[in-house]
Amino acid sequence: MNSVSPSAVQYVGGGTDVGGGGTRDATTAGEPDEVDKLKTKLMSAWNNVKYGWSVKSKTTFNKSSPVTVMGHSYLLNSEDEVEWFRRAFVSRLWLTYRREFPQLEGSTLTTDCGWGCMLRSGQMLLAQGLLLHLLPRDWSWPDAQQFADVDFEALRPRSPSRAGGVPIPSFGYSSSSRIPTAPQKTSMPGGTALNHTQKKRPESGRDRQAEPLHRRVVAWFGDEPPAPFGVHQLVELGKSSGKKAGDWYGPSVVAHILRLLRFTNLAVYVAQDCTVYKKDVVHLCDQSLNQSISDPEPSGPGWKSVIILVPVRLGGDSLNPSYIKCVRNILRLECCIGIIGGKPKHSLFFIGCQDEQLLYLDPHYCQTCTLSVMLSLSRSPPPQSFHCSSPRKMPFSRMDPSCTIGFYAKNKKDFESLCSAVCVALSSPEEKYPIFTFVEGQAQDYGLVGHSSSYPHSDTGPAHMLPQGKLSRSNNIGSSDDFVFL
Repeated sequence: MNSVSPSAVQYVGGGTDVGGGGTRDATTAGEPDEVDKLKTKLMSAWNNVKYGWSVKSKTTFNKSSPVTVMGHSYLLNSEDEVEWFRRAFVSRLWLTYRREFPQLEGSTLTTDCGWGCMLRSGQMLLAQGLLLHLLPRDWSWPDAQQFADVDFEALRPRSPSRAGGVPIPSFGYSSSSRIPTAPQKTSMPGGTALNHTQKKRPESGRDRQAEPLHRRVVAWFGDEPPAPFGVHQLVELGKSSGKKAGDWYGPSVVAHILRLLRFTNLAVYVAQDCTVYKKDVVHLCDQSLNQSISDPEPSGPGWKSVIILVPVRLGGDSLNPSYIKCVRNILRLECCIGIIGGKPKHSLFFIGCQDEQLLYLDPHYCQTCTLSVMLSLSRSPPPQSFHCSSPRKMPFSRMDPSCTIGFYAKNKKDFESLCSAVCVALSSPEEKYPIFTFVEGQAQDYGLVGHSSSYPHSDTGPAHMLPQGKLSRSNNIGSSDDFVFL
């Protein structure tokens, strides 16, 4: 198991991640006894100390090569460019370990410290998909400027043959920072243009108007049973995969848990055997094909948006270096919403890259549950609690080969463009076997059961559907909010 650096800002202070072993549920068929409760309290107290402190340091970036965040690339060679990167990073939702939430059903656990890191990474990937689904693609969190200083520093390489560098003055920003002018398009090696935001958008415009939706998305990940995408709901759905509270979840299992969540006008497809069956995606998204004969009235738009999840293994015990270029290419696509992965037994959410380094958000930081704040739409969630100001990097070589790659397509045209762009990104002369493939047919045409479109947890329809104003009743979970996706 890998230790965690004590220098990580906002992250775990040190020690060894116990994600592989986890805090096991010690309950029996009856009520937990006093010994079990005491064990749980002691373990929770230890995890709160282990994952609840931080030490400040800075991550360094090369100012001469582009850094990519969710398909947009930035050259950190000017104050404006650094500010655009800062906003892009801070605007990502950051879901971490929580403590003191309502007890998980069937256990004595009131925290996911030590075992729920992969679930948190899955939440972050889903959150990115929902932000793209609900908000303008170029949206940035208008309160990002509350983070006076983002903890990173640009570096100028010493020589073309040396990977190290010497620091240049870092750019500090206060709450009165000016809005940067839009960066110009810059060419990368090979003629590929960087995907910067193409125009200046004042913070007081659409970003501020979209803030209620941003708050609502955060509330959906609250750590209480009514929250549709909270840890209580994920653990409940994980039972169908033989998991329980306290178990460690792999990236493939988390992908299938996300598939069972319920949405409106949004579907979740999980690839099988590293293959995306395009006809299965069409059947999942084209509502005219799913229209019941007894219900001739259309229920909404003709095509649902879709999140595509592809569980893969990029090598044996360690990452196959020949796949690094493909992973880098995938992270540079605007349709990519991140990768659930990490280091062995230590989950991370990868959101970008620079050179031979992966950029990530780390869930290994324990915070107090703030559900009362999140569910109050009249108040903004604490910014330090759900947004991170500390970019972190790790070498591709340390990446665990087991991961799940996420994509988002808003409509049919976007899905077709996604298929084309991803196929190009996957092509590599170094590796004749692609990470995964797209085929035209259905899984059943190849003798496979269509797990990606089955719905064992629903009495009325596919598991990816969320009727307006209510949640799945199969898990006895109610809601006081209308979860309506625009």
